Amino acid sequence: MLLTITTTRAPATDLGYLLHKHPDRVQASTLSAGTAHVFYPQATPDRCTAALLLEVDPVGLVRDRKGGGAELAQYVNDRPYAASSLLAVALKDAFRTALTGRCDARPELAAGTLPLELHVPALRCRGGEALAHRIFNPLGWHTEAKAQPFTPAAWGDSPYLDLRLTGELRLADALNHLYVLLPVLDDAKHYWVAADEVDKLIRAGGDWLAGHPEKDLIARRYLSHQKRLTRSALARLAEADETEPEALDNAVPEEDETAEADTRKPLAVQRREAILAVLRERGARRVGDLGCGSGALTRDLLADARFEHVTAVDVSARALQLAARQLKLDQMPARKRERLSIFQTSLTYRDARLAGLDAAVLMEVIEHLDPDRIPALERVVFGAAAPATVVVTTPNAEYNAHFETLPAGALRHRDHRFEWTRAEFNLWAERVGASYGYRASFLPVGPEDPADGPPTQLAVFTKSGEEAA
Repeated sequence: MLLTITTTRAPATDLGYLLHKHPDRVQASTLSAGTAHVFYPQATPDRCTAALLLEVDPVGLVRDRKGGGAELAQYVNDRPYAASSLLAVALKDAFRTALTGRCDARPELAAGTLPLELHVPALRCRGGEALAHRIFNPLGWHTEAKAQPFTPAAWGDSPYLDLRLTGELRLADALNHLYVLLPVLDDAKHYWVAADEVDKLIRAGGDWLAGHPEKDLIARRYLSHQKRLTRSALARLAEADETEPEALDNAVPEEDETAEADTRKPLAVQRREAILAVLRERGARRVGDLGCGSGALTRDLLADARFEHVTAVDVSARALQLAARQLKLDQMPARKRERLSIFQTSLTYRDARLAGLDAAVLMEVIEHLDPDRIPALERVVFGAAAPATVVVTTPNAEYNAHFETLPAGALRHRDHRFEWTRAEFNLWAERVGASYGYRASFLPVGPEDPADGPPTQLAVFTKSGEEAA
């Protein structure tokens, strides 16, 4: 069975650094099921391909098995030829360090995204082409899955796919996707699944699985349909949702909101009022509250009949639970409830449910992302969802000196990964606008200092060619 990994980011041979396998050498390792070979069919500055070839020993595969069964079926089957958990184990053995995202020689390379193409020529997929798309597309992949016909052709298509994935992702993320999802699509494992498999799933999928729309199916299949283990994994994924509700600026209940500056009206309220004014001016009807937290903005949107539908999403399951309580979903009138879609998702992975919005709002969200994950958010919001209007608010770092209780050099919130100055925010907004066809304009929110500006900075991205309503 075969897996190839290709990049075209020049110099493409840097792929060898990330995989910790030199392009000029063929390397082999012995596994319990056979021998894994890593080699490079192509290694030029413009295009580099690494191949993982697993030669399965069918005798060795069943040598230690006990029990009866059809003797012929033990040795004559598709396991040596179709990608499965065998290939996933070989992948982990061959690229163990790459899976962790570590590259001491080129750390900046490991942290960034690359144009990647993954190809698995033969993959048994229980669920066919449709399932392959449902599994990989939300992760940012463009998926090509072609069913392989039986011979003779009159027998129709086989359960085997030629799978090709293309996208711009971190290599570590790409490898972890395959490690988890190859046995999921095959819906079988060649070894006994015990409790430690839950730990493996959380380690490999912790950064992306909690927000995946098919996480239940993935956990169930990965854990061989063992209900106890599946329940444990799903519970841990919810708990591993690393951001507690109180760790989010916009996940604070209304009664806990306090003024962040010397003003009668809390800054959080001023933010929402400024956002609502922009959305009304733009004539938006279908609005996404992306990173909705406790649902304060969602509540305000639902209170205005001009907004015909509101999509509220957050990566934190606990924040969504808090939002459900704040919004009183269990008591919400049916007509109002029909205007709301609320669900868990990650803004760094594509989700088809975010399509069709007139406007999307990122209120105090972007500063909670690690800087190397921001390009993924840009691709999801501005590239894939691509609403006519995007509104982004974030703290203005220059204003921090006006908060007497904030130590010099400290960030406003313990979960903030950074805080931008006005120049940094403007530079980011202009770059994103140029990349995705938006025009950026800026508004202050809160009391504006003549030298340091406002406490909150707001950018309105308008799709080129769109005019305000």
